[in-house]
Order: sequence, then structure tokens, then C-alpha cells
Amino acid sequence: MDHLKGFNIRIATNEDSSEIIKMLKQIALWMKDNEINQWAFLLDGGDDEEIEKAISNRETYIVMKDINIVATFTLLSEQSDWDRHIWGEDLSSQSLYLHRLAIIPTYMKCGMGKSILDWIQNNEGDKECVKLDCVADNTKLNNFYKHNKFELVGISDGHSKYQKCINK
Repeated sequence: MDHLKGFNIRIATNEDSSEIIKMLKQIALWMKDNEINQWAFLLDGGDDEEIEKAISNRETYIVMKDINIVATFTLLSEQSDWDRHIWGEDLSSQSLYLHRLAIIPTYMKCGMGKSILDWIQNNEGDKECVKLDCVADNTKLNNFYKHNKFELVGISDGHSKYQKCINK
């Protein structure tokens, strides 16, 4: 958690929407420029409506450094259509689904991602597992989740499925 000292995590508001979408597109462009196969669809506005809906539903968080957004992530307590497509129907409702964990490049590789994952696990409420997916051939991202003790539980439609269950 030390990496989040000096940072503030809060639920995003509708006023943050345009800045979050702009940041996600900048990160998607950075990934494309670095030949990382992830999120190319964001560049064409592919998820803008879904991003705005998650913000309106108070499911999106931002990490602030002073007045700047340096990271964002979305936590769903109910499956999205995409989650059902990748994971199948989850009737247990004991899982949180992590989407769009994004950190601006200047804060990458300094432990922020791990600190955010730790924060999520410590603030998950009554949920037992955190689940996420990423493009299966994105080696760096797959290694990041494995290094942070997420378990690879399968591959579906070209996406690695990871989960980490929290001992209660």
C-alpha cells in the first residue's frame, strides 16, 4: 500500500467522464505504439457508452495525484454481457469483475498496479473473488496478474481468465 501514499482513490463522477475516456484512449494509443495487443477498440470510441454508464453507476474509480487522474479501474458486482461471454453465467454473485485497470505510462512500473490490486482486495466488501480477463497473447499483462497471485483458470475467446479468491 505504500505506493498509494500521496494518492487518493475515489469513485469517479460524471464530471470525470471525458477525462477518463481521454486517458483510456491515450493509454490504448500508447499500447498500440508499443505493439501491445490490448484495447485497440477504445481508439474508435468502442466502449465510450459503457465507460460512461459505469461512471454513472458509481462502478468506476480514479486514482488522483494532486488534481490529476493517474489511474482508473472499474469494479462490477454483477456480470456484464462481456463477463457472461467470457466466464459463463455466475449465479453465485460472490465475485467482483475488474475492468479497464489503466495507469498512465509515467506511473507504470513503480508498483501502482500492485497497490491498486491490493486496495481492491482490501475493499471488496462481501465479495469472495476478484475476476478479470485480458488478451491471452499479452504476455506482460498475463505475467503481471500471475505475479500478483491471480490464478489463471482458463482461456475463452482469446482471453485469459484470472481470479483471486480472498480468504474470509
